[in-house]
Amino acid sequence: MAERVTSVAFAELVRRAERLAAQGERRLLGICGAPGAGKSTLAARLVGALPGRAALVGMDGFHLAQRELARLGRADRKGAEDTFDAAGYLELLLRLRRNDSGVVYAPEFRREIEEPIACAVPVPPEVPLVVTEGNYLLHWPRVRAALDEVWFLAPDEELRLRRLVDRHRRYGRTAEQARERALGSDQVNAELVNAALVNTGLVNTEPAHAEPANPEPTNPGQANGSVVEADLVFGEVVS
Repeated sequence: MAERVTSVAFAELVRRAERLAAQGERRLLGICGAPGAGKSTLAARLVGALPGRAALVGMDGFHLAQRELARLGRADRKGAEDTFDAAGYLELLLRLRRNDSGVVYAPEFRREIEEPIACAVPVPPEVPLVVTEGNYLLHWPRVRAALDEVWFLAPDEELRLRRLVDRHRRYGRTAEQARERALGSDQVNAELVNAALVNTGLVNTEPAHAEPANPEPTNPGQANGSVVEADLVFGEVVS
């Protein structure tokens, strides 16, 4: 069962990450939650607290390019499940886990241009912990299976929406546009992400290091195998 707490001290999260990093082999830690939950902020802070021992690889680096979204007719709902290269993200996670090919270069999403940039994040082989964050880590069964531990960040809903609106405004949207986006496509995505937590995150039972026969992610409700939750669910990070 997932450990569920209202708040958790940042120092405790660092200790938990340090235990993963100290296990000898490369470990992958996922941070999941709805848009505006604070995933990116927490992940960056965590990696900063483990200099030389952790690297940050975001799921958002696998956004489809704006031109491709326009071609597919999905640009108006960017951030939805089918606006990512989910199979590519899974393959990168498996490659990071194997850690057998020297430096691995991961993509990075740049909000200032709303595009992913290839090969922007180097992950050296000596780094023992990779932190990855994104919306759909519990929703995509084979992605969840590739991760050693997943934390689900579930802040107060009013706070989450306020953060989301503020973020949209920082990147050039008007107050009206920001709120429309936060309560529109972002909210649809948030409800889908939160449903994965409510449904306990069904995943298959193939070993995390195994190469999938079919890398395409499936609906967690259709996955075979046991029920696996997030390992830790919390609403607020203290200090």
